[in-house]
Amino acid sequence: MSLPVAPDTGEAGQAGEPTREPALVAGTELVGEFEDSGYREPPHLVCRPDGQIVRLPPLLYEVVRALDDRHPGRSGRPGSEPVMTRIAEHLGRQTERHFAPEHVAFLIDEKLAPLGITTHSDGSPPPATPKSDPFLAFRFRVAVLPERATWFLSGLFAWLFRPLLVLLGLGAFAAGEVWLWMSQDTGAALRTVLSSPAGVLLVVLLAVVSCAFHELGHGAACRYGGVRPGAMGCGIYLVWPAFYTDITNSYRLGRAGRIRADLGGVYFNALFVLGLLALYTATGSPLLLVAILSVHLEMIQQLIPTLRFDGYYIIADLIGIPDLFKYIAPILKRYVLRRPQSDRLRALKRWPQIVVAVWVMFLVPVLLLQLGLVVVNLPHLLRTDWQTVSLLVENAGTSGNQILGTLSACVQILLLALPVAGLTLALAGPVRSLARMARGAVTRRRA
Repeated sequence: MSLPVAPDTGEAGQAGEPTREPALVAGTELVGEFEDSGYREPPHLVCRPDGQIVRLPPLLYEVVRALDDRHPGRSGRPGSEPVMTRIAEHLGRQTERHFAPEHVAFLIDEKLAPLGITTHSDGSPPPATPKSDPFLAFRFRVAVLPERATWFLSGLFAWLFRPLLVLLGLGAFAAGEVWLWMSQDTGAALRTVLSSPAGVLLVVLLAVVSCAFHELGHGAACRYGGVRPGAMGCGIYLVWPAFYTDITNSYRLGRAGRIRADLGGVYFNALFVLGLLALYTATGSPLLLVAILSVHLEMIQQLIPTLRFDGYYIIADLIGIPDLFKYIAPILKRYVLRRPQSDRLRALKRWPQIVVAVWVMFLVPVLLLQLGLVVVNLPHLLRTDWQTVSLLVENAGTSGNQILGTLSACVQILLLALPVAGLTLALAGPVRSLARMARGAVTRRRA
């Protein structure tokens, strides 16, 4: 899974004194048109110095293009035509409309500089750009491998995305699934492993390795498509421990390349299962069978389309709409409250709008149901976790190997505690927001 973060950006495009002319912020890169988008008027992409991709309408992109040093019409020589006049003439040629320098200054000061893409029209630095905070984003995370390491590791496995190898791998996975579920007793294997502290530890270790290999699949898919994957790391997403790979650069690809990057993780999970199946047929160890089950659960979770897992990004990239959650309110107003269609919805093509509407109508009741179940079952969950923790602590030293028993108990306690900690963090933000709203309402009433 992957979400871009937009750190503060406050440096001007040129060092030293202000140029009194607008300029791109140093490190800004023009990507081009967003291919296979779901918008009636395809946006254009600009990559900020912090790595975040910004979508711009064609008019604003032409302003940025005219400011780009690599643009053929760019001229910064002393005595040359003023930049604002040159950009106004460029826009006039592109749109067949009249633009004056003051129009260009308005676009730069009110539209582009607040995005951290350009300086102001007088050359002064842009304001600090706030961090991106999308709904249900992956916030509690830390980078483990830098971009250079991800690039190197993904290069070792990018060849696995050659079409013939993909077909062979998926065919072998399908055959292995039929054999596994038709002939193996997974329930007996699960009972055997859960009674062994060493078995529990090894299954957890293999699950962690599978998650890391999953993220490597995203990076390898990006490199196979010709774009650079970002950092890899881990954290807590809502209530689950999770790994992530920054694949923001996949927006540079067409629809097929973006979906390949989205599915790369699940594809590598399938390859990981094949490896475990090979070891299982050679050894017959029930531990490997339980590890295979854990990988299956990971694959199912990743394909859930209601949260920002791989399934969500597959739908988003299939229809060419990067952030589906922004359309929840417009869809509900249009199809539930029967209000006129908003500009945001009118900007979408017909079939992406239908897909988004179906997704929203499915998402909202599912999220409400999940939230209700969490709230209702939270006291029981806390009591059950406390009883389980107490039982694990009591039995930690009764196994054959006291060290392994204690370590296994600690790992299981950690797995029980992480969802509770994640739920606390997830609920803390909305609770603080409600408290601020209540204080504001009380203050206004007193005033």
